Amino acid sequence: MACASSFAAVPLAAPVVIFRLTSDFKEDPNPNKVNLGVGAYRTDEGKPWVLPVVRKVEKCLANNDGLNHEYVPILGIPEFTQSACEIILGKDSPAITDNRVGGVQCLGGTGALRLGAEFLRSWYNGVNNSSTPVYVSAPTWANHNGVFGATGFTNICSYRYWHATKCGLDLQGLLEDLENAPEFSIIVLHACAHNPTGTDPTPEEWKKIAAVMKKKYLFPFFDSAYQGFASGNLDKDAWAVRYFVSQGFELFCAQSFSKNFGLYNERVGNLCIVAKDNDNVKRIRSQMEKIARTIWSNPPAQGARIVATTLNDPALFAEWTDNVKTMADRVLLMRAQLKEKLEKLGTPGTWNHITQQIGMFSFTGLNPSQVDYMVKKKHIYLLGNGRINMCGLTTSNLNYVAESIKEAVTSGQ
Repeated sequence: MACASSFAAVPLAAPVVIFRLTSDFKEDPNPNKVNLGVGAYRTDEGKPWVLPVVRKVEKCLANNDGLNHEYVPILGIPEFTQSACEIILGKDSPAITDNRVGGVQCLGGTGALRLGAEFLRSWYNGVNNSSTPVYVSAPTWANHNGVFGATGFTNICSYRYWHATKCGLDLQGLLEDLENAPEFSIIVLHACAHNPTGTDPTPEEWKKIAAVMKKKYLFPFFDSAYQGFASGNLDKDAWAVRYFVSQGFELFCAQSFSKNFGLYNERVGNLCIVAKDNDNVKRIRSQMEKIARTIWSNPPAQGARIVATTLNDPALFAEWTDNVKTMADRVLLMRAQLKEKLEKLGTPGTWNHITQQIGMFSFTGLNPSQVDYMVKKKHIYLLGNGRINMCGLTTSNLNYVAESIKEAVTSGQ
């Protein structure tokens, strides 16, 4: 008689929503189908784009007989971690000049968040502070809750961010929630191109946020997944992080190079650490090295080499910034054209938020029943909260999407 499986009691986990959406899209035979869910850049032909500068660097690396496949250091390739920190903080950052910055190469932005969360859970303001409040925006990227929860944090809270009526930032609610947060709470902030809303604070609003956080001794943990990709300007998209550093904050910044280099499957990430002094940086990195050793041991080399080579060569860097601007400009164009088309169609409501938002994603304001109409009746795939990927829009499907949005809004759904 065969024994029952040792895993018979394991429940079937719910599928990851965004990947289930993509699967449903692929299985849909409708010729008019549109995928506005996937979080990746697409050309106007709806195709993935390998940045020309990345192709060039890949060929150079392939022809470099001096490279091998030996393990890289646990903390990562130094040329990569240094250049990654410089790109987010600025080469002339006082923190870099004062030698109180360090980086750790991670498996994408998600790995950087996980490593930072693991360290904070063990060492932030003492040892094993799993009950320290961690605040994420409402709404936020769904994986923020999962990452911090998986590391053992038991008190994950939210701060108000999206004002549904205004289709914009709820600054008053945000500031009130930060004021009411316990001292030394950890605050997860989107550096730019907030996911999923596409709504960012202005510099003046960031200053107000920083002032409250400084008064309450709140720890900033930035998530920077779209630097350069949001506005087309690297410095503009890093403004918030650099301002917090200028105000004397210690902070972490999880960086992803999936979007701005198009290296989605290479999992290139960096955790940038800004501390009070170099001694603190050394001790933090020493503990992170131990954590990384138990998770992935040594990070992969190829993607990090591509990024480091590009960032450290003036000609390649100039070409990369031009490639990034190409992507950003296409997104901005799609925003302008969608807003214009919705208004010309006489779509009920106001649509200024489409162009006021920034980055890959837009919070359309469509409610769940309207989203359901879009998916089931029009074969346009988007998340249930109304978030769309602007890169999924093309000149060939823009009219269809706009007309479908009007139908969804006016159909009584």
